[in-house]
Amino acid sequence: MTTPREIFAPSEDCKTEWKKADAAYDATNDHLEIMGKPVMERWETPFMKALALAAASNGGRVLEVGFGLAISASAIQKVENVTEHVIVECNDDVFDRLVQFASTTAKTKVTPLKGYWQDVVPTLPDASFDGILYDTYPLAESEWHTHQFDFIRNQAFRLLKSGGVLSYCNITSYGKLLKDTYAYDVVKMFEETQIPRLLEAGFVKEKISYELVPVQPEASCRYYDHNVLIAPKVVKP
Repeated sequence: MTTPREIFAPSEDCKTEWKKADAAYDATNDHLEIMGKPVMERWETPFMKALALAAASNGGRVLEVGFGLAISASAIQKVENVTEHVIVECNDDVFDRLVQFASTTAKTKVTPLKGYWQDVVPTLPDASFDGILYDTYPLAESEWHTHQFDFIRNQAFRLLKSGGVLSYCNITSYGKLLKDTYAYDVVKMFEETQIPRLLEAGFVKEKISYELVPVQPEASCRYYDHNVLIAPKVVKP
């Protein structure tokens, strides 16, 4: 498995340039790279759909952080009782695709919000969402395993209504640890590296569940090489 240092240079931080960097989609719209980083690939589809269905399981207002290849956004749009789909995206090129998606593809109301989530999400009201899907890309080598925890701790819990559902992408959170430390035991890794952080944020263990999702990463994939991913479903008490 590729380590973050092979994707990021040591101590590399892309935050300053990421917003205006070119988003490189391949001809088949199956791969997205920004600043040479493999942001998303089409093989993730079963996993992204599982995250989307968890986040949208209550219907109502759903917040999605990160747009990428629109895999999860498209899945959320197919959930009948979703009333509003708020999507935050920081990259200029990807945001342009989001605006097009909102105006031409989406069946349910989409509210695009532009900017880094750290700037945009704190402006959203407490207890205003029935579901949240967090799927952004780490913008610094130091955040490879941990970028989701700041969002979970400081934003997700407060934004959810009671009974609201959080789901989030944990692919980069695994990184090299999945192979070297946990011998590909994704359940043990989730229980030891993710659940404690969720509890710190205010969630309770009885309301944390997950789905094991079979996947088939491409041989060329630089960030994952296992055949299963965990899709969390975390309910606010």
